Amino acid sequence: MPIDPGLAVGAELPDRTFSWDSSDVLLYHLAIGAGSRPGDHISPAALRYTVDGPSLQVLPSFGIVAPTFHETNPPPLDLPGCDIDLARVVHGSQSVAVSGPLPPTGTATLRTRISDVWDKGRAAVIWQEGVATSETGAELWTTRSSIFIRGEGGWGGDRGSSEPVAVPDRSPDADTAYDVTPQQALLYRLCGDRNPLHADPEFARAAGFPAPILHGLCSYGIVLRTVTDDLLEGDASRVAAFTARFAGVVFPGETIRVRAWREDAAIVVSATVAGRGERDGAPVLADCLLTPA
Repeated sequence: MPIDPGLAVGAELPDRTFSWDSSDVLLYHLAIGAGSRPGDHISPAALRYTVDGPSLQVLPSFGIVAPTFHETNPPPLDLPGCDIDLARVVHGSQSVAVSGPLPPTGTATLRTRISDVWDKGRAAVIWQEGVATSETGAELWTTRSSIFIRGEGGWGGDRGSSEPVAVPDRSPDADTAYDVTPQQALLYRLCGDRNPLHADPEFARAAGFPAPILHGLCSYGIVLRTVTDDLLEGDASRVAAFTARFAGVVFPGETIRVRAWREDAAIVVSATVAGRGERDGAPVLADCLLTPA
């Protein structure tokens, strides 16, 4: 069996110590669309994402990509007890929670473990949990993510559970559209994810897609930045956590519609494809929740 839950669950991955600087933060923000609106080049609010200096802020989702930001090879899948094909893998879900505002430069160590392996019948889901700590041992952020591996289920294991987030039945408090640029995936891959699914047309077709698709984490960052701008006055320090399930693909050149609702102590978010074609309304992110600080 390509996946052995007995070996995988609880296994710890090698610790990874990494550093980042303001140039990495700026590139990440540009890759998720910061500074792309007319007038952003002179807007003090937009420049907090795109110009280094004392006002530079760091969107919490940067913590997800920081450990592998300087990787130039496709992401490895050398997980204990797991022998899987990259072409069968898609990102399932992602969450990040920060202990406070992330610094624009720093060094940290990430400790990661495989927490669960689910059997979905025709697919498997592998969950990982990670904690990043500073050089002094202070916790900076935590992540939880899953990958969905088509064709690797069916051994009779635990199917797992889900916690759906209901979208309110009322008008959203914010409703914004973001036009994904044709080169968006090519720019985002410079943030450490060189998976050919997002750049190589032949690889994408072999994986069952008509063309390269946008990174799920790029959509994730676009949506988080959009909601932060719309409902948190563009202040990244007001984001404590963000979680989402990747519900569909986005192709470069499409438009993402982001709607958000203030609900008690959280913000519920919906992200769909917007347009006049047959993909209008197709889901991008689901079970999407932003927790303000």
